[in-house]
Amino acid sequence: MAEQEMQNGQMTEDEQSKAAETDSEVRTEDAEVTGETEAAADGSGTDGEPEAEEAGEEKGKASWAERRAAKKQEKKDKKEEQFKEQITQLEDRVKRQLAEFENFRNRTEKEKSAMFETGAKSVIEKILPVIDNFERGLATVPEEQKEDPFVDGMNRIYKQLVTELENIGVKPIEAVGCEFDPNLHNAVMQVESEEYESGVVAQELQKGYTYRDTVVRHSMVAVVQ
Repeated sequence: MAEQEMQNGQMTEDEQSKAAETDSEVRTEDAEVTGETEAAADGSGTDGEPEAEEAGEEKGKASWAERRAAKKQEKKDKKEEQFKEQITQLEDRVKRQLAEFENFRNRTEKEKSAMFETGAKSVIEKILPVIDNFERGLATVPEEQKEDPFVDGMNRIYKQLVTELENIGVKPIEAVGCEFDPNLHNAVMQVESEEYESGVVAQELQKGYTYRDTVVRHSMVAVVQ
């Protein structure tokens, strides 16, 4: 009986040792599982490191693409500014050329007008003595001969010539009864007059004419003292 009890006691101790070893192994496995779970939750495990590297690479690629796009935009803006400056310079050049051409055209028109005026005055000055001769000749015709066909023909030619001169802007200067004006009249003598006051033209010795408000020939007059 004693030996049997000892055997029972030994078996119990062996079983207890095995149970302890089994319990230790289970605890170790539980600890490993718990550690892996916590690592997975924290993202610090082996699988989390590649994900972090990939995120960093994607961020670097995005930053490089943004810098490249910014450089392209900067170059584009510089080109646009250069084009705008060139356009502005061309517009200023065209405006200056147009202004110079306009000035040239105005100057040419003035020169042409001045040349025409000079030529017209020269022709008118040569025609005026003819008018003077017509007037002197017609003034000497007696009353009884004014109805003569020849005299009537000369009178008609004289009137036609005066009318054509008026049509181109030639007008006689008013003299008798007007106040003396050195811009229009040329005083060659002074006379006494009961009809006009002092400084008034009393007699016209030679008729003066204007062409488009410009004096072609001054009137030769006698002025009251």
